[in-house]
Order: sequence, then structure tokens, then C-alpha cells
Amino acid sequence: MDGDTIVAVATPPGSGGIGVVRLSGPDAAALARRIAGLDPRPRHAHYVRLQDPADDALIDDGLVLFFPGPRSYTGEDVVEFQGHGSPVLLERLVAACVALGARRARPGEYTERAFLNGRMDLAQAEAVADLIHAQTERAARRARSSLDGALAAELQPVSRRIRDLRVHMEAELDFGETDLESDVAGTLAPAAAELAAQIRALIERLRPGRYLDRGLRLALLGPPNAGKSSLMNRLAEDEVAIVTDRPGTTRDVLRAPVAIHGIPVEVVDTAGLHGSEDPVERIGMERAREAGRTADLVLELRDLTDPDAGIPQDLPADLPRLVVWNKSDLADDRQGSVSADALVISARTGEGLDALRDAIAARLGLAPETDGGFSVRARHLDGLVAAASALERIDPALPGDLAAEELRSAEQALDALLGRQDHEALLGEIFAGFCIGK
Repeated sequence: MDGDTIVAVATPPGSGGIGVVRLSGPDAAALARRIAGLDPRPRHAHYVRLQDPADDALIDDGLVLFFPGPRSYTGEDVVEFQGHGSPVLLERLVAACVALGARRARPGEYTERAFLNGRMDLAQAEAVADLIHAQTERAARRARSSLDGALAAELQPVSRRIRDLRVHMEAELDFGETDLESDVAGTLAPAAAELAAQIRALIERLRPGRYLDRGLRLALLGPPNAGKSSLMNRLAEDEVAIVTDRPGTTRDVLRAPVAIHGIPVEVVDTAGLHGSEDPVERIGMERAREAGRTADLVLELRDLTDPDAGIPQDLPADLPRLVVWNKSDLADDRQGSVSADALVISARTGEGLDALRDAIAARLGLAPETDGGFSVRARHLDGLVAAASALERIDPALPGDLAAEELRSAEQALDALLGRQDHEALLGEIFAGFCIGK
């Protein structure tokens, strides 16, 4: 860390009733004295006139709060100026701090300093961004749990057990009477396999939670006039797509954000798939196929009033999909033609929509009553996979020195996940995605 005192606006861009400018670093309290005209007491709100020391011009009036390190967000001395939420006034405060020697903060630099000063592990630091960007209440709860250290608490017993095995193995090699060709790995292989199984179970529990944190793309595919646009409007609870009785009304890709069981979902409405020589329709259908190929899940919409109308078979066979039969309000006498467990809905009346939402969540392993409990990123899953794979490579025939190396690799993968080892290259990538001021 460079030891600079940094400054930034900590509230969102735009006008508001209140705006916050945050300082962090060794000179934070001294700068507060120059601007607020008093020595701020720790954790006490002072009502002050905020002035520019360069010419004593009044900038604003408001509150100043001082949080001495290490008991602050960043672990350093932190000062917050709370004034009116005018972008002009907030920028004048920032400029005054810069003129006194502070440096404008980089995106995420406050949280980066909190991590570097031991106020949180790396997974907790990432959870700050997840909490800020949470789109649903469920995602916010999971991010809050991660910020409280849930992932580290889950991994701590596993990491400690791996370390104990490694210490035992290396002590046996260094000080025991065995050699590199000994079968000492054979005594540890069952324990390593058990740990690998625990990590694999955690991966399976966490993997579906990726949808809760990054969102889900749901593509609606089907023949013309199957009710895709009506279903999109029903899920979005808004008239986002034009609906008519004329087939082929939708010719391009339409998108709408919705929430299904706390999962942020982007619903993608597409042109009807059928045989056509119309060049405009063909372009729309190709875009529909592309939307299907890039979706997390496809709802293949069928029409109960025209059950023989399907979608072309040129889509990938492994495409994750749910077949949904629409227009139950118009085809009661035809529902016997579909299986008893088929998803049957009416996009017009809303019948069957709750069952459809349940089926979407279940298809992705995200039943409403179960989830991983805390936010998870692809980086976390990669680290867990690396740790499990290293443990799985330990078998009774493996030489002792190679077994010790695999244990070390597993431990390092978990340490990297939580930021307990060399992390300089990783930090720039992680904190670049934060907002300035956090």
C-alpha cells in the first residue's frame, strides 16, 4: 500500500438529499481539521461549516465523523463529510481535500485497503460488491452472509484438516525412517478422498447459486403465435412486447428483467421459428436461435390449439430446456394429448404460472427453499475444483513427496480463494469492478 490519503464521493452519482465524501489514510484527521475547523472526536457526529482552506470560502454545512484506525472500515483513519447531495458541492469538497494533499481513490480502493489491512478476507471483499449490486432480496441476503464470513467459516475446517495432513506427511518424510518410495501416502489417501468428497459436495451446493448472483438468461422459443410475447408480458407484469393475433408479430429479440423466486432473470422474447423464405423473418429466426444457444435455459413454448406445430430440430441437442404448453384457456379438450406431468399454462389468464416459476427454479437446482446460503463467484468455484482435484490425485500408490505436493496444492487453492497468499495480480481484476468510493 502506498500510504497515501485517498478521497472520493461515497454516495451514488447524481443529486440527492445527502452526499458523503470519504477520506482514508494517515492524514485524514488533519485534513478534517483544516476543512471542518475542529478536532473531530472519534465516532461523534459534529455539525460544522465545511470551508475551503485555500480562501476560507464556505462550501457547505453538514456533519463530520471520525473513525480512527484500526477500528474503521479500511483499518486506517477514516473521515466522512456528510452534506447536501449536490454533485457540485461534493466535487468542491473532494477538490479541497486533493488541494491539501489527498489523492482521488481508485475504484474499490477503500475495500481493497480493508482487505490488505486484515479487516476482511478476499471473499468478504467481493461480497461488498455483490451486496451493492444485488438485484433481489434473496441475492442481498446471500451477499450479506458472505460479508459476514460465511464462506471462510465453511472452508476453515477443511483447510485446517488439509494442513494437518500435509504437516504430518512432510514430517514423516523429513524426520521419519521412510523414504520417497514409502507407502505413507496410502495411510493418508482415505482422508484425502473424504476431504475431496466434502469439497465436491460444497461445489454442487454452491454451483446453482451462481444464477442468484449473476442472474439468469431465459429464452422463449417456439412457433409463431404460440404466446411467447404474452408469456413475457405476464412474467414481466408489464406490456413490454406487442401482442396480436397475427402470427409473426415479433421479428426481433426483446428483453425484459424479472425476478423468479428471488433470481434476477432476463427474459428474451424471440421471433417464431418456422419455415419461411422471407429474408426479414429469416434474420429474426437466426437471432432467436442465437438467443437460445446463449441462454441458461430455454422455454420451448408449444400451442395446445395447434399441438403439431413444433420448433425446428436444428437447435443443439444438449440445450437446457423446458417444454411448456400454452393456451390452456382455449384448449381444455386437448390437454389430454399431453402427458400428465407436462407444464400447462395460460399466458393470457396466468393459470399455471406459479408452477412454471417453480419448474424453472427446480430445473436449475434452485428450489425456492434451498440455496447455497452465501454469494459465490466463478473464481470461488474454480478454486474449490482445483483443491478437490489435487486431493483426488492422492492414491495409495503415489510416492510420499508427490502426495505432500498435492496436499500443498489443495491448501494453496483454498488460500488463494480467500486471499491468504500472493494476490497482487488478482486484486486489480477484482477491485476494478467496484464503484469509486467503496
